[in-house]
Amino acid sequence: MPENPAYPLGLRLTGRRVLVLGGGTVAQRRLPALLAAGADVLLVAPAVTPSVQAMADAGELAWEARGYRPGDVEGAWYVLIATDDPRVNAAASAEAEERRVWCVRSDDAGAATAWTPATGRGDGVTVAVLTGRDPRRSAAVRDAVVEGLRDGTLTAPRHRGRTPGVALVGGGPGDPDLITVRGRRLLAEADVVIADRLGPRDLLDELPPHVEVIDAAKIPYGRGMAQQAINEALVAHARAGKFVVRLKGGDPFVFGRGKEEAEALAAAGIPVTVVPGVTSAISVPSAVGVPVTHRGVAHEFTVVSGHVAPDDPRSLVDWAALAALRGTLVLLMAVEHMPDIAEALIRHGRPAATPVAVVQEGTTAAQRRVDATLGTVASRIAEEGVRPPAVVVVGDVVTVG
Repeated sequence: MPENPAYPLGLRLTGRRVLVLGGGTVAQRRLPALLAAGADVLLVAPAVTPSVQAMADAGELAWEARGYRPGDVEGAWYVLIATDDPRVNAAASAEAEERRVWCVRSDDAGAATAWTPATGRGDGVTVAVLTGRDPRRSAAVRDAVVEGLRDGTLTAPRHRGRTPGVALVGGGPGDPDLITVRGRRLLAEADVVIADRLGPRDLLDELPPHVEVIDAAKIPYGRGMAQQAINEALVAHARAGKFVVRLKGGDPFVFGRGKEEAEALAAAGIPVTVVPGVTSAISVPSAVGVPVTHRGVAHEFTVVSGHVAPDDPRSLVDWAALAALRGTLVLLMAVEHMPDIAEALIRHGRPAATPVAVVQEGTTAAQRRVDATLGTVASRIAEEGVRPPAVVVVGDVVTVG
């Protein structure tokens, strides 16, 4: 390719076919932006990461579990090639060239017909930076502009030296704008990011290419890294001299096993910084207009984990005591066991007519609310096909306003 500057262009991909080859971490980092742009994504890969599988299971994209075949580029407006097979990448790139379809290659930028800019978003503006074949510089310029947009100065932040260690960062309920300022700044300084599926995934697309992203997604009752493996990965990367950010959804210490990870790191002599996050227990109900407390309606709220059924011997919840409370109940990780939970609450005295709101994918573009009562919530969840993650709010606050 001649060493001429690339021509910048914003693609309007709403409803248009985008072909993504490969289901690894590169695809995982790029897919959220494509989905946010409204693209009709076809993913072709024999295997995918847990987070990419979650996108497919949620119907956000179409996944064909196979390798590339000649003809796959037909009908695509844009192609992202991110497999680990150079021959496949070359063949798909050649087909895109033949069909005159713009193509990005993660393995060989020089052989691609398009480059992915370093992108960021601030104050309602999307910033895209291209500096030829220097992606780290692109990311630095992007960060400076976005930070300037956020604080009104448009000046680059002063570079600070990083020390090895781990930051347990609460990423909030899903909307990338709801991470704390400190959490976002630490994320920008990371060498390694170990991310949960429920963390703000759009932020991963803003990371410089040299940052290693490890998928620690815990798809409910599906595959995922065991907690011990996560602990070992945190320790190993920190001991290698890296600054590691453990990006978690919500708050690290609200059903997030953050304290377990902090204890493992402390036992290994690794410095730990804990950055609180906005918990979904409060923010998700707020996002759909439900206050967990309200004057004259509820003077207390209780947050409960529903990941085990009330009759499960592992349960530590006193459901009889909860049923006797007059305030709000906020249930996390409760979708699967909601029939048993509702039955237990009614059996112990909570009226079956108690209002209930179920909020799926709260604060994200996929957010939706399903209203019911304690007596009908199980059937409503089944009828509406509600899937995790979802927050369930039980109490009169649901009908306020």
